[in-house]
Amino acid sequence: MTTEPSKSLETFPNPAPRRDFHIHMEIPEFTCLCPKTGQPDFATLLLDYIPEKTCVELKSLKLYIWSFRDSGCFHEDVTNRILDDLVAATKPRYMKLTARFYVRGGIFTTVVAEHRKKGWTPAPPVRLAAFDSQPATRG
Repeated sequence: MTTEPSKSLETFPNPAPRRDFHIHMEIPEFTCLCPKTGQPDFATLLLDYIPEKTCVELKSLKLYIWSFRDSGCFHEDVTNRILDDLVAATKPRYMKLTARFYVRGGIFTTVVAEHRKKGWTPAPPVRLAAFDSQPATRG
């Protein structure tokens, strides 16, 4: 069975819709092409989101990200396009995509795009006291 790139994003039901919880994904193998030169651009994508009713399914996300490999894209455009597609698929409470592009012409580029569901505000963070880690045995 051959797997091909796909623009389709699949979702599954949020297992805990009653609470805000943070999902963090790191995608270190994003590639697209420079629309000016046709040379490859490489980036690490950091996806952070708080789901509402659905979460993005990982295999479909991998195939979706792969679909950009042969596309000419400006960094700013592709970051916002990926965020828009993920928001359309999952309708999250909050989502942030950080795209850290590797050096090109002596310049590193980082693009950050965010989405907040209208009317959603995060609960204030709880700051717990830090405890030193304990060795596995006492003595």
